[in-house]
Amino acid sequence: MKLKLSNKSKVQGAWAMYDWANSVYSLVITSTIFPVYYNSVTKGIDGSDKVDFFGWQVVNTVLYSYSISFSFLVIAIFSPLLSGIADASGKKLFFMKLFAYLGSISCIGLFFFEGDNLEFGIICSVMASIGYAGSIVFYNAYLPEIAEEHEYDFLSARGFALGYIGSVILLVFNLLMIQFPEWFGVSDGSFAARFSFLITGLWWAGFSQIPFRNLPKNPYKKEFERKFLLKGYKEIRKVFAQVREIPVMKRFLASFFFYSMGVQTVMYLAASFGDKELGLPGDQLILTVLIIQFVAIGGSYLFAYVSKIFGNKSSLMIMVLIWIGICGAAYYVYTVYDFYALAFVVGLVMGGIQSLSRSTFSKLIPVETTDHASFFSFYDVTEKMAIVIGTFSYGAIEQLTGSMRNSALSLGVFFLVGLGFLLLVTIPKKSISPQMV
Repeated sequence: MKLKLSNKSKVQGAWAMYDWANSVYSLVITSTIFPVYYNSVTKGIDGSDKVDFFGWQVVNTVLYSYSISFSFLVIAIFSPLLSGIADASGKKLFFMKLFAYLGSISCIGLFFFEGDNLEFGIICSVMASIGYAGSIVFYNAYLPEIAEEHEYDFLSARGFALGYIGSVILLVFNLLMIQFPEWFGVSDGSFAARFSFLITGLWWAGFSQIPFRNLPKNPYKKEFERKFLLKGYKEIRKVFAQVREIPVMKRFLASFFFYSMGVQTVMYLAASFGDKELGLPGDQLILTVLIIQFVAIGGSYLFAYVSKIFGNKSSLMIMVLIWIGICGAAYYVYTVYDFYALAFVVGLVMGGIQSLSRSTFSKLIPVETTDHASFFSFYDVTEKMAIVIGTFSYGAIEQLTGSMRNSALSLGVFFLVGLGFLLLVTIPKKSISPQMV
């Protein structure tokens, strides 16, 4: 059910600004500076990559992979119930704020991570990941409420594009501070790296105020009840029953699950691959991610345009095929220029597949529903479980074979299965009506 907005363009602009606010976490913390900093400060006493985590001896990059898996597993377990509560009580914006502040404060906490306090660093990174993933559930749920169906693809792309632009601006600033600390009166690059985590948390919390002030607080005038846990559980059960009765949604979520295993794992662990397999220095790794970000801005709009001409399914299939090629090529990457070329192709399809997946799912939600957070919880749980399995598999294969190249190659299997399910999807030209449920 669409809301009647007095200033739709302002609300849509404010909504897209949350991508600007939170994407700095994805870029600075998960993709670039933190993984490189983490690898550099978590070497063992003997110079090996084995670390001690609460008495458990484990390879540092494997521990990082597992910590990401754990954080998204937590969200996958709890977000459906929280989404049900949000839909039943009209508290969607409240939960979005709660997780955003949890994530931003945890990023600030990483400023105090210096390597010898490994457990503290991992806990902060896990809490930041939970905050980021949790807030996205409620943020995404606003899309079908504040836009018409024909606006979904380009509004979703606008959000991702703003996220890429904002995160690049902050990353460039942080990179300059790390490479030239004396320009900023900073003692060394290590302090500058930790200071970048502090700035990331402040940026996230600060720019979040724009959507927080403009997004509808309780658009459907739902009353908060004392038995909100029970009502939230009933709400998610109701939506689950609806999802089961929409074949196209089930098939799309199955496809999304498998290709997201590959996409999200690449996002979270590409920097670790470049660091460990190619021995690239931090500045070259960050340059690689900058290439991805800049290209992804255009990629988001490119594939939104492709979907306008050929449809969402065809656009998604093209991107999944390209991803399969990326996984195969990663096995044979040995030089920095190979890595840069691969990064360019990754950027081309990374922004497109994320933005188009979000807008495609929006089109599959029954048009008269008011339970958007609950529906999007299934979308987000699918993505989070994909991250859990993808990053865990990546770490497990590295641990078993001793090479991240085998881990990267194995991601191609996930994309192949996702492509198979996508072939079975027939995306309707109009939003699904209650009669189709």
